[in-house]
Amino acid sequence: MPHSAQPWDPSGRPDLTGRVALVTGANSGTGFEAAQVLAGRGATVFLGCRDAAKGQAARDRILQAHPGARVEFLALDLGALASIQAAAEAFGARSERLDLLLNNAGVMIPPAATTADGFELQFGTNHLGHFALTGRLLPRLLATEGARVVTMSSAAHRIGRIRFDDLQFQRGYHAWAAYGQSKLANLLFTFELQRRLTRAGAATLALAAHPGWARTGLQRHARGSWLLGSHTRPIEALLSQDAAGGALPLLRAALDPAVRGGEYFGPGGFLEFKGPAVPVGSSARSRDPEVQQELWRVSERLTKLTFPL
Repeated sequence: MPHSAQPWDPSGRPDLTGRVALVTGANSGTGFEAAQVLAGRGATVFLGCRDAAKGQAARDRILQAHPGARVEFLALDLGALASIQAAAEAFGARSERLDLLLNNAGVMIPPAATTADGFELQFGTNHLGHFALTGRLLPRLLATEGARVVTMSSAAHRIGRIRFDDLQFQRGYHAWAAYGQSKLANLLFTFELQRRLTRAGAATLALAAHPGWARTGLQRHARGSWLLGSHTRPIEALLSQDAAGGALPLLRAALDPAVRGGEYFGPGGFLEFKGPAVPVGSSARSRDPEVQQELWRVSERLTKLTFPL
């Protein structure tokens, strides 16, 4: 049995003094929970958030729980390539190393909208935004021994397919289809990034995680719908977990010394809704190397960014 397939004890998380982490979407939900754990373990944690007031409030909450922790706010709008470049430059001016990049932020089934650069909001934020951020920060990651990139996907990747002929849903928007595409893209990106890191002889690891059915603000657009209406609350209470539970797969991918590049973690319970963080499988589409490579090429073209590998 691979070491990463064995049970993981989250209480055994290592001392992270001297390590530096950047967590996107760290003002709430799984991002906040992960950032709080990392800061509590001694890491310097940058909270990558679009809303300055919410980011500063999250910082204050972490410092209240962990006085003396090193927590910094970093202005970051994943829906704007200019903001991503500015955030990467600001980070580079404030830290010479980056041990953990947690690509956690996301949007889920919003009404039809586009990013500042004209991309469909979910694909542009969930995938292209993190693709560009990782590319901008890769020199810091490569220069830091033991660095990891962990990207948050979703079980919804299984309903996704990459519509290369209509990536931006210009022929008609369907929120769930767009969400599935973006979450599939997160996995395709992770697997292709690991392949390229391995080929380049780099020690940096690329991993992915999903939170299961976690009760977070990510689901705000689904509240009141057939999916998460009042009639489903008893089921939600039984099958879902809180944000801290949803953050465990993200944290395992970031901290477990036994993980291998390209692994994917999620809850180990019924239908991967909740439970301990374990290695999980992914769809055949996510493992298609031709799709991985084509998405990479398209993503470089759309973001006008070439990775230094």
